[in-house]
This record gives sequence, C-alpha cells and structure tokens, in this order.
Amino acid sequence: MKLNKNQERIISIIVENKPGVLYRTSNLLRRRNFNIQSLSVGPTEQREFSRMTIVVKGDELVIEQVIKQLSKLIDVIKITALDSERSVIRELALLKLNIPDAKARTDLINFSNIFRSRIVDVSANTMIVEVTGTPEKIDAFINLANSFGIKEMARTGLTALIRG
Repeated sequence: MKLNKNQERIISIIVENKPGVLYRTSNLLRRRNFNIQSLSVGPTEQREFSRMTIVVKGDELVIEQVIKQLSKLIDVIKITALDSERSVIRELALLKLNIPDAKARTDLINFSNIFRSRIVDVSANTMIVEVTGTPEKIDAFINLANSFGIKEMARTGLTALIRG
C-alpha cells in the first residue's frame, strides 16, 4: 500500500505497564518532530502490559522512521503498523449539546437512535450523548450535532486491533 504524505497511519504498541512509559514514548516522538494526531493507552489482557494506539501522519518513510525510533525504547515490547482495512478501529466521543425545547430533545433522541449512540445525561437545557464507532461515524454525528450547538466535546482518540 502506497501512502501519501498526509495519510494517517495507526501504530499499535505493546509496552510495559509502568510509570513514565507514556512520557518517554511521546517525548521521543516530540524530539524527532513527529506529531501525534491521536493517542489512547490502556491495559491489555496481561496486567504487566499496556497497549498504546498512536495515529501519526506521513508516508511510508515517516512511518518506518517512527517505528524504528519507538523500537529503541526499552519499555516497548511489540510494534505493529495497522492496516485500516484489516483492523477494527473505534473511537468514543461525548458531546454536551444545547437542547432549548421539546422539539430539539425529540430530534436529538431520534438522531441518537439512528447513530446507535446513547444519551447518558439529561438536564433542563442540555443532553450528553455518547457516540462510539469509526472516526467517520463520529465526524458525521458531530456535523449533525452542530445544528443543536455543541457546548463541550471530548474524544478518546482511536483504539484498534487487527482482525482475526
């Protein structure tokens, strides 16, 4: 697969689950002038390891350089550049939306059902919606939610696993 210079690439890294690993990893990328587009970190099925999912932009040479630099870190166990077509990729977003009246509330409930999202908080004038899916699905929901007025938003960044 030929990558263009601005293509986002997902890199999955298994690291030792101990203090300072996230700092050393992100600092190495910063020192080498690689910009992290997205980063998520969490424990794996084995307590002593964590999985970092990093998204960086670049062509094949940039990605190869990122992998070479990361493999120099002592805490890194395994690095995999993921092919988005052969991986399950998800992201979570929470959006706090303005809901000024009953019609807006009904519309948002309907949109949430269409997107298979969940309403996780309701107040007199706002609702918080949890959307999980591909980045494209999240972006589509955000575009729709702009009509309500987004008060606050938080996105987790990508997490991914190879299929099969």
